Amino acid sequence: MAPSASVVERLERLAPDQRAAATAPPGPVLCVAPAGSGKTTTLVARIAWLVDGGTDPATIAAITFNKRAAEELEHRLDDALAPLAVPSGAVRVRTFHALGREILASAGVPVEPLRDRDEVLREAVPSATAATRRRLDTAISRLKLDLRIDPGAIASDPAAGPVALAWVAYERVLRATGGLDFDDLVARSLALLERDASVREAWRRRCGHLLVDEAQDLDRSQLDLALVLAAPANRIFLVGDDDQSIYGWRLADVRRVLGLAASLPGLRRVDLVTNYRCPVTVVDRAVRLVEQNTERFAKRIRARSGATGPLVLGADGREETERVRTLLLRWPSDGGTFAILARTNRELLPAVAVAIALGRPFRCVGASLLVEDERLDAWLDEVTPDGPRARPLLARLGAWRHERSAADFGDALPAAVLSWGAAQRDLASLRGAIEETRRRLGSLRRDDAPLTLATVHGTKGLEWDHVAVLGMETGRFPSRRAVDESTEPPRALEEERRLAYVAWTRARRSLTLLYDPDVPSPFLLEAFEPAELQAAGSPSPAG
Repeated sequence: MAPSASVVERLERLAPDQRAAATAPPGPVLCVAPAGSGKTTTLVARIAWLVDGGTDPATIAAITFNKRAAEELEHRLDDALAPLAVPSGAVRVRTFHALGREILASAGVPVEPLRDRDEVLREAVPSATAATRRRLDTAISRLKLDLRIDPGAIASDPAAGPVALAWVAYERVLRATGGLDFDDLVARSLALLERDASVREAWRRRCGHLLVDEAQDLDRSQLDLALVLAAPANRIFLVGDDDQSIYGWRLADVRRVLGLAASLPGLRRVDLVTNYRCPVTVVDRAVRLVEQNTERFAKRIRARSGATGPLVLGADGREETERVRTLLLRWPSDGGTFAILARTNRELLPAVAVAIALGRPFRCVGASLLVEDERLDAWLDEVTPDGPRARPLLARLGAWRHERSAADFGDALPAAVLSWGAAQRDLASLRGAIEETRRRLGSLRRDDAPLTLATVHGTKGLEWDHVAVLGMETGRFPSRRAVDESTEPPRALEEERRLAYVAWTRARRSLTLLYDPDVPSPFLLEAFEPAELQAAGSPSPAG
């Protein structure tokens, strides 16, 4: 059968490395796809090539890392497969959790109610603080997905520690309601496939050709689920980038993608080598940075020909709000999109404050703004009210903050209230200022705003014309806390370096790195010459 004209045209539009990946012979394939290299374009082309070659779409499954990626892939597949008379949705596109749910439901296993973990933990361990529950959240995922331990074994162990016992209590509450949590969708579907041959064979037929996106971010159970479905033919096509493995706290481990050949004999590796997104200056310095890592594939990454654009070193010793104000006022009015990225949500707050002060509409991806906290008004009701004999506002707020120190929330909001109160004469003025901030926030925070404020962890798969990264300073990026609290500090440092690489490679036209010249991040020292970092005053292009 002659190839379809639409597929021939699609393959001809690909670069040679993308075409080689899209048309690699069926079998275990790892496509190493650096930032901006067109991995989704390659995935779509491969599926179209498979269907055009006679593969039944109902035997093709693509697994993505999150729902947003699944929706984008589905949309692009519909367009690519329409000329082949393939109906919408014929190819199964799922996240791991959605696929796990489908596997369980198809076998008659209950998948409701799906319980929120924090809600269950509040019931199972009522004495746990919010910080403790966050630590337990990670520990429970590790026990379920990485270690795959039976809670029954822990319940009968007299030497079980407090975390293990908290998990037992958690599972007891969860099962008493007949429910399951998000991790169970993967863990239970994997266990079902391993023990039930008929279910396993049925799903292997539905996943005769399995494509897995973001392979570097898989936890152990997700990878095991993919390998069980792909066996024994192993017609599996994994796309990933070891340099973008940034979710260690979600149980990702870069060593899994680096060691795939041990699990998939005969694995063919195909590299995409061109970053089509970023200016050459950004690609050069980002690659120079990430090449400091030891846990990575040896590879070549280059920028597309003619990819011009500045990399700006924003050496600025002033307060963060002043740095951001200068940035926003100097960024070009070229109709492009803009993003300010930070290591943590808290570090985004100065950017939020400046955007509100300047009246700049913005999107805030994943950041919870303190002024929006629904508990704020109730907490302010606890502060000693205004009166002729009342102590000064700051003294009253300080006493209130001290009383709240043991409460079940972090210290960020009480500290922020104290800071806000410094500029107000009394409690009524403080409440008025908060209400005015909320009003302005309501008019400025929009999903269609050209300016995005986001943490770096929330930017995978996203890009903007102009990107600025805050806090490229010692102790902030890399995060001293993330490295020092890790059981493997050298590996944690490498993940922080990969996180910086991801941040820098979101930029299409320009990248600005903001930092105090007295304490530049060691990552800047690795990617730039010392003389470049000593620029004082107004930021200047580097590279």
